Amino acid sequence: MADVLAVSAAPQSSAMLLRRILALAAPTSLVAMLQVAAQLGETWLAARQGTAALAGWAVVLPFSLLMQQMSAGAMGGGVASSVARALGAKRPDEASALVLHAVLIALAAAALFALVLGAVPGVVLGWISPAAAEAATPYAAWLFGAGAVPAWLANTLASVLRGGARHGLAARVLALAWAGFPLLGWLFAEPLGFGLAGLGIGFAAAFWIAAVAMAIVVLRGGAGFAPRLRIRPESALFGRILRVGLVASALAALANLTTILVTAQLAAYGPAAIAAYGIAARLEFLMIPLAFGIGSALTALVGRAVGAGDWPQARRIAWLGGILTLGLAGLAGMAVGLAPDRFATAFSADAAVVAVAARGLAFTGPAFAGFGLGMALYFAAMGAGRMRGPFLAALSRVGLAVGGGWLLAGPLGLGLDGHFLGVALGITAYGLVTALSVRPGVWPGPAR
Repeated sequence: MADVLAVSAAPQSSAMLLRRILALAAPTSLVAMLQVAAQLGETWLAARQGTAALAGWAVVLPFSLLMQQMSAGAMGGGVASSVARALGAKRPDEASALVLHAVLIALAAAALFALVLGAVPGVVLGWISPAAAEAATPYAAWLFGAGAVPAWLANTLASVLRGGARHGLAARVLALAWAGFPLLGWLFAEPLGFGLAGLGIGFAAAFWIAAVAMAIVVLRGGAGFAPRLRIRPESALFGRILRVGLVASALAALANLTTILVTAQLAAYGPAAIAAYGIAARLEFLMIPLAFGIGSALTALVGRAVGAGDWPQARRIAWLGGILTLGLAGLAGMAVGLAPDRFATAFSADAAVVAVAARGLAFTGPAFAGFGLGMALYFAAMGAGRMRGPFLAALSRVGLAVGGGWLLAGPLGLGLDGHFLGVALGITAYGLVTALSVRPGVWPGPAR
């Protein structure tokens, strides 16, 4: 693994860099595939509880995605990139001290999710859709009230391992959670009779197991160094993580705010439209774990290169990973766009839900390629500590998806199709704007 991350002063071919990316991406990508399967299974299980339950699940979905994205990819990216840059700059003591700071940040963020969405979920969810909030409330109470802390801890400690280039070790532990979640969710939802709430219970149980296992691995030096826990927290070390993690978390919040606002717009069309958009949004956001497999490698490799001052190599690594993800996401999007009815039917037997979901997927599927490119370069930007481009990209996405969708649906008379077209345009703009930011004038321009 040391060879994979070694920063060489000699120029390296694209083939060599691609091998380094794939060597780190492979284990995380395997877990991402397992995560995709688990989340598809979750969608199917939610649909089995009925249309009302599926609508309730769809209302909670943006917040569930936000927690996963913030803990694993956003703040997790801040953790991984800060550890990688410290190791790339030959400062192992700093990397060891960063672990405590990462855990404290994770506990604070988990408490926020647990208090707002676990203790009083009905207040937030009722604003989006009062009709769906009744089914959504008990599910959210379990998902966030019991699951926020273990999810944040497991993903944060996995990010410590990735920062130390132990992607395979992090993947093996997280595989436990994603393999166990659908089974536990089914057990609590159906045989034990908890219904939709059982999916939240299953999620919490799976991630408590993963969090304990991950803590044991990190404490035993699994990241390549022993964490220093008996130290006084330092603002400078919090800053190393938060400088990237807060911006990335804001971007994750914007992405899910887009989904929340579009869901609120679709509430006027009834529960079937909300449930249908939940299916379309789930397939769209499944590009994130697919991109994360490669993106986690880019965060570590770009962070090491930047720590060593090799910006040209950092850009080359970013673009190689971005183009690779563009191709993979494009293939997935092509499959969805060519057969939207088949994908919609896989998740619901309700004809009204299937019809609307298929209409949405016909628009959003072809945009998956740009979303994959943008997500990969977003993870690379975290490694570089250059987050202005992804931030502008997120603003363009929410503007087109919400504002553009409203314009297309209302004044221009496209109705539901206008909302879905706006979402597709927003996804595409996200990829293009992020890509435009990965250039010499920004990398290595002044830190953002």
